[in-house]
Amino acid sequence: MGRLFWKFFLFIWLAQLVGIVGVGTYFWYERNQAPQFTEGPPPDRPDDERRPPPPRFADAPHLAPRMDGGPPPAPPRDNRRNRGLPMVPMLSGLLVSLFSALALAWYFAKPIRQLRRAFDAAAGGDLGVRIGDGMGGRRDELADLGRDFDHMTERLGQLLDGQKRLLHDVSHEMRSPLARLQAAIGLARQQPEHFDETLGRIEREGERLDALVDELLTLSRLQAGVSGEIEAIDMEELLEGIVEDARFEGAARQVDVTLAAAGLPEVRANPALLHRAIENVVRNALHHSPKGGLVLVTGEVAGNRLRLSIVDQGPGVPAEVLDKIFQPFYRGGGMTSGGGYGLGLAIAERVIAAVDGRIRAKNAATGGLIVEIDLPV
Repeated sequence: MGRLFWKFFLFIWLAQLVGIVGVGTYFWYERNQAPQFTEGPPPDRPDDERRPPPPRFADAPHLAPRMDGGPPPAPPRDNRRNRGLPMVPMLSGLLVSLFSALALAWYFAKPIRQLRRAFDAAAGGDLGVRIGDGMGGRRDELADLGRDFDHMTERLGQLLDGQKRLLHDVSHEMRSPLARLQAAIGLARQQPEHFDETLGRIEREGERLDALVDELLTLSRLQAGVSGEIEAIDMEELLEGIVEDARFEGAARQVDVTLAAAGLPEVRANPALLHRAIENVVRNALHHSPKGGLVLVTGEVAGNRLRLSIVDQGPGVPAEVLDKIFQPFYRGGGMTSGGGYGLGLAIAERVIAAVDGRIRAKNAATGGLIVEIDLPV
């Protein structure tokens, strides 16, 4: 039994015990307290009034003479005198209070013991432990605490699985450029005449590694809650710069990028991170658009929120994986977005969440993908 059990038990039982003893003593006092009489007549009365009146047989039937000539019956006893404490009721109440306090303390202590065992199991690495079913039909705060514990362990399990997948994906992504670097170095040693070509390959693989490390560091800072300095941002100017860069990039594939937004309010966020987040979404739409396609960027105010929409004309995403595209290193159909590392949308999701915003994706009715970004204004 834990300490909380005994605290509940002793507190409740002592409270009931005090109540029983107090009630029993009160009734004993009421039933056994004799009335007080003064002996002799009052001093201010005459002598003939001081003599007690003769008894009346109606008032004292025990003094009436018997018809058979026998002695009068004995006077009745005063039952208010010489009574002891009511031990049987007090002991009965004591036993009832004892068992009720025991049951109540057990009722509170049992789920707490279950929670303690579950916490010990979770601390030992067993995140599959659940205690919600063990609460039975309880509908109180302890049952809510058990359900919160189950939700916590489930969420922790998901986070740990995500970290494991992230570590695996990082290792895989870094292994490929490192292997190409080693191959290029070996080729440079074997074929010195192709040194310039091999050096270009080494430079490109180094740039890829640098970009991957930069995105991983950005993602790590965002997951740690480091969102940088917050400033007021002119959204029209920010979107115009992003769209202009996207037009230049899409010109080689004859993909046009159009901006339809005017009179947009300012948004408080980190300028560099917000620029990167929206640019990642626009570039993702650009890389999935077909040759001669169009990427449309729109903005409008709805209440106290600014909603941006980025629409492409690509193949879209299966409905069952729409939420997964914001996970790090997610590959739809075995490919990363635009030949990248699958971190762009993950970084965008965390940047938007850091400023109390929301990002979601859905398929357009006419084909393509729509990514909506809601930001507080």
